[in-house]
Amino acid sequence: MNKKNQGNFLIWGAVVLVVLLACGRASLSYAIENTECMDCHGDESLSRLQSEGMKERLYVDFNKFKFSVHNLNSIGCVDCHADIVALNFDNEIPHPAALAPVNCSGCHTEEGDAYKDSVHKKAGGKGISIPCYACHDYHYITHLDSSSVYERENTFCLKCHNPGNYHDWLPQKDVHFSLVECAVCHAPDTSRHVSLRFFDFVQAKFLEGEEFLQALNTDYDGFMGLVDQNNDNVIDLDEFENMVLLLRQKDAIGTFHGEVVVELTPAVHHINKGKANRECEQCHNPNSAFFQQVQISLNKKDGSRAQYQVDRKVLESYYVNHFYALGGTRVRVLDKIGLVLIFGGISVVVVHLSARILTVPTRRRRSKDRRHK
Repeated sequence: MNKKNQGNFLIWGAVVLVVLLACGRASLSYAIENTECMDCHGDESLSRLQSEGMKERLYVDFNKFKFSVHNLNSIGCVDCHADIVALNFDNEIPHPAALAPVNCSGCHTEEGDAYKDSVHKKAGGKGISIPCYACHDYHYITHLDSSSVYERENTFCLKCHNPGNYHDWLPQKDVHFSLVECAVCHAPDTSRHVSLRFFDFVQAKFLEGEEFLQALNTDYDGFMGLVDQNNDNVIDLDEFENMVLLLRQKDAIGTFHGEVVVELTPAVHHINKGKANRECEQCHNPNSAFFQQVQISLNKKDGSRAQYQVDRKVLESYYVNHFYALGGTRVRVLDKIGLVLIFGGISVVVVHLSARILTVPTRRRRSKDRRHK
């Protein structure tokens, strides 16, 4: 064998060896099922003492875990806890007792890169550790795309922050906190949209995605075909009002609540002190970019959402009448009522003055007659 062939042989041999090793490791990992992990971690009493004496719970609620985004995407326990390659149940602990921290950025690369230059990561230099699971929880990460501002903020920001202690410069703080997600201002590079959800007055609750579609006698695939009559993939104001009429015919009487939320993209993780948006006019002007994207968000059973584009003019409809940003949105029906009242008042004054002017001769004649008597 000449040197050239020998070199090629060694290269191909190395490649085959690497592949075999990778396959062998993969087979070991994939052989470990989540149910095997639950044999121990399904025990509510399972815990350990940390070096500082604090008790750490090791229990995993599988009924909650099975609805997590990782389980729904067939991600196994050992896909994250990658240093577990085999389980030996002859030992008290069937795997190494000390496991390496889970490296979330191994899969979530863009999120990891955005987080590196964030205020939360920089806090690590002050002796504070804020790993991914501090916000996202350990095992119960679910889709939040169709969640409300309240649900999103309770899941993330409000775990550590109390916004009521700050933002003294912000008028009507409670209104902003209930209708505008924190990241809308604190992650200014993130895309935003107005999310609409239907609140049913009869049932006194927000309708889930399937409940909303059942009221319209349709499903996720048939929704736009039912509502979008001109087939432009946007629900315009007339189509929106027709949809509300269909809901009323099915005894689903209510209104749409609008909230300003961010798209859950990697840029959400790039939050830094002093970079928050404080320019009120970015919302409070008729051409605000914050309100250009409007969507009806319907959540699905797996926690994901279906989004349907809506024309911005819908925000000016009576059926979204609680979503009002001074100088940014206007309820056109109220404008029309106001114009009617204004012109009505002016008309009364004009008619009254005209009547007074036209009856001047008659009133003078009557006055003379009274004096002669």
